[in-house]
Amino acid sequence: MKLKYPVSVWILAALMLLAAVLPAAMLYQRGDPYGLLYCVPGVVLSVIGAVVLARSQRSQIRYIAKLSEDAERTELAALEKLPFGICVLDKAGVVVRYNAYFREQIMGGAELFGRDLYETVPFDPSVSEQSIFWRQRYYHVSAMLYEEDGAVLTAFLWTDETELEELRLDYANSRPCVLLFMVDNYEDLIQNARESVRLAASAAIERLLEDFIAGTNGVLRRLKNGRFLAVLEEQHVRELIAGKFKILDDARTIFVDEKNYVTFSIGVGHGAATLQESEAYAEQCLDMALGRGGDQAAVKTENGYRFFGGVSRGVEKRSRAKTRIVAGAIQDLILESSHVLIMGHRFGDLDSVGGACGLAGAVRLMGVKVHVVADPKKTLAGQLLELVEDEVGRDLFFTPAQALEAMTNDTLLIIVDTHNKDILESQSLYQEAKRVAVIDHHRKNVNFVDNAVVFHHEPYASSACEMITELLQYFKLGEPVDSVYADCLLAGIMLDTKNFVMRTGVRTFEAAAYLRKIGADTVRVKGLFSGSIEAYRSRTELVGSAEIRDGFAIAMAAPDTPEVRLVAPQAADELLGISGVEAAFVIYEVNHVVNISARSYGAANVQVIMEQLGGGGHQTMAATQLPDVSLAEAKQRLLEVLQSFSR
Repeated sequence: MKLKYPVSVWILAALMLLAAVLPAAMLYQRGDPYGLLYCVPGVVLSVIGAVVLARSQRSQIRYIAKLSEDAERTELAALEKLPFGICVLDKAGVVVRYNAYFREQIMGGAELFGRDLYETVPFDPSVSEQSIFWRQRYYHVSAMLYEEDGAVLTAFLWTDETELEELRLDYANSRPCVLLFMVDNYEDLIQNARESVRLAASAAIERLLEDFIAGTNGVLRRLKNGRFLAVLEEQHVRELIAGKFKILDDARTIFVDEKNYVTFSIGVGHGAATLQESEAYAEQCLDMALGRGGDQAAVKTENGYRFFGGVSRGVEKRSRAKTRIVAGAIQDLILESSHVLIMGHRFGDLDSVGGACGLAGAVRLMGVKVHVVADPKKTLAGQLLELVEDEVGRDLFFTPAQALEAMTNDTLLIIVDTHNKDILESQSLYQEAKRVAVIDHHRKNVNFVDNAVVFHHEPYASSACEMITELLQYFKLGEPVDSVYADCLLAGIMLDTKNFVMRTGVRTFEAAAYLRKIGADTVRVKGLFSGSIEAYRSRTELVGSAEIRDGFAIAMAAPDTPEVRLVAPQAADELLGISGVEAAFVIYEVNHVVNISARSYGAANVQVIMEQLGGGGHQTMAATQLPDVSLAEAKQRLLEVLQSFSR
């Protein structure tokens, strides 16, 4: 190490020399001939002092340099023994320095100098803090930039967090989760069964659930007939979800008699912070599963709900106790209101508009002002509107704008044939309403009306008109509604049941018999289904152009097809009459929005198929809308869903 004299040494030497020379120079100036000789000893002593001081400074510098070298060696030794990995890379990712821990523990003893670490280890060098999984271990990697001899280097600090991560995973996997199991229509299912059959079915159900819980470390308790509560760890819930709730399929192997088998509805309280919150989530999910017809599991997620199962038809409920209670509640709401508005869904059909008209007839008999909200330019029930206007006058109907102007704080809004906020006839009217009631039969949707005072939801009913007809029989009216309202209700039932073929139960025929009893004219109702010759030709062309793939019939309507909104579902219905067709889909475009109308006889669940495309409906009748896509793109998306759909 080359040492230089510091500036302080030279300054001190100059001052000593000046101190020796200055007095001698003054004596010489005053006439002393020997004055200059007096400075010689001072100069000599000054030089000697400067040399001694310089040597002392050099010794100190050598000592400091030695200390620095010792510190560097100590630092390097400590770096080698640190209990975490350190590696230094240049701009290109080439390793220029690392410690023993990084070489032995992280890289398995491999020689790393001159190697490109970015190609070896899967981490992002541009991120200052990150977690990676490497060689079956979890590491937290921190990056720090610094300069050395003009080169920009990056030091990475590797901290092993495997034990902490395993502890976190153990905690997450062991979080308790509440599941609620309910046997669909348990009472109706076994009420007519013999005692031995009832006991055998009950034992088979409990055995199935006990076998299920035995494969976990959870607990199972029976709450009441047909209802069970289970508490499982998160890891077993994830296995259930991954297996798509195979227990639903196992339940359908339990037969009560030759025709009726057991189905479960399951609510899963997943992702809750506490057990109490998990139980509340499970109740919500069970309600969603039951509202969609049962035989399925509902799991609450960050984005809404996930559904599994739902492949069997719902079992009809024969008890009318709920209907009687709901009828009393709705009548009380009506009598407490000064004005009643009844609204269905957009592009209202015979079930939506017919149900609204039938209910309006009953409200009129109660002596309360009532209007049906319908857009005459967009409705699919134009003939029904004309029939009602001819019989009772045009003052029964309001456009959405008129209804919005008439809305007051004591106005009751009754929504029929839908519970989905997104497809209401007028969302503005719903948002302004202070009191809302819902009457609907569609399987429950995630975006449902959640502020209804009365939410009468019956997914087992064939139609909203069937539900309203049952309510009429429990209203205290004094006399039956006028026959034209009976025609409206019968038309809605006939539309949704395809003339009493699809989704028809005992209560459907009982409702139709009541309507016929109070004056429904079947011939006049049949006339509401008649169409123009152009519509008939369009329907025939659609059916003829359909292609059949693996039991699915698919047809695309031309952009200029007349009355396509009416023709498309009719064509889908007719396609089901072709041998080997399990489900039919008609694709058409209206106002730059592609629509798909789906129908089936129940072998294929078109509701599940349409939900994967953002739509919904029933197991046998569903639809969806696809904005910003072409007809060809919509068909391709449908084919992709059908390809992955397991019948």
